[in-house]
Amino acid sequence: MASFDIPYLEKALAKVGIHVQTDNAAASTLLIGAFVLSAYYIASPFISYIRLLLSLFVLPGTSLSKFGKKGSWAVITGASDGIGKEYALQIARKGFNIVLISRTQSKLTALAEEISSKYKVETKTLAMDFSANLDVDFDQMRALLDGLDVAILINNVGQSHSIPVTFAETSQKEMKDIITINCMGTLRTTQIVVPGMIQRKRGMILTMASFGGLSPTPLLATYSGSKAFLQQWSSALGSELAPKGVHVQLVQSYLVTSAMSKIRRASAMIPTPKDFVRAALGMIGRSGGAQGVAFTSTPYWSHGIMHWAMTTFLGTHNRFLIDQNKAMHESIRKRALRKAERDAKKQ
Repeated sequence: MASFDIPYLEKALAKVGIHVQTDNAAASTLLIGAFVLSAYYIASPFISYIRLLLSLFVLPGTSLSKFGKKGSWAVITGASDGIGKEYALQIARKGFNIVLISRTQSKLTALAEEISSKYKVETKTLAMDFSANLDVDFDQMRALLDGLDVAILINNVGQSHSIPVTFAETSQKEMKDIITINCMGTLRTTQIVVPGMIQRKRGMILTMASFGGLSPTPLLATYSGSKAFLQQWSSALGSELAPKGVHVQLVQSYLVTSAMSKIRRASAMIPTPKDFVRAALGMIGRSGGAQGVAFTSTPYWSHGIMHWAMTTFLGTHNRFLIDQNKAMHESIRKRALRKAERDAKKQ
């Protein structure tokens, strides 16, 4: 303890109104401990910010080749459009065979033909409506995947509200569909794939989340709750499967141009599916903006910085942040209702 100047610390604390007596070893130890903890608390955001920058811009992610070999398969749900389609294309480019699962067979067939033509890999398709939650559909999925070396599962299937709406006004059908697709569809698909990964002692399960689940989102309450559920479930699953050689990663995102977000123009904060998926696949095993959140990544650079700032300075359940979310979605709802009214008058 000779390296610490105890009288100096006493004077420094006295300047801010904290008076201590350190005339014995125990008091000196407590003072030094308090100083070290205070220094760490002050430096912690800076250290976290450096880790953020390294994770987003410097350190490489894990190669997909760690999870499978030539001839291995990747399964993508919600595969026919947007982010799911991009996952299929970019993973096929890495040499993986692809299983495409979505609702519309014509879109699946067109994408399968595009993938086979471009990347010379095998494809399989399964058209199913996850909102129906039919045993026969999942039985068909199990039969389709039986005997395949499934190295990668992308849980991308999801649904949000058609427009922002209060929980009290949410229709029974929309509420049921969101929970069934986002939660049950993801769980049942994963339960089909996981045993093979455990047996082979390798594999990756990547599940798409949302800032709507990161921070409570009024007027998207059911969707927000479903995505928060996926955060808890995925982190717990990651802990269970890590000793068995299976990597689990929840991918957080803000807005992306897509049919679900109804945003067409990309910006620094709103990437295209292509750019977002490139970032996600390049940061496997890296946390990005999800500092300190187990088995989670926020890979796109602007989303990562936003996530880090929210958790560092506000907290994701901060009342001010929740109220800002509410105001934004109330505005979106008003615009959507006005548009629907105009469209109705044109008919």
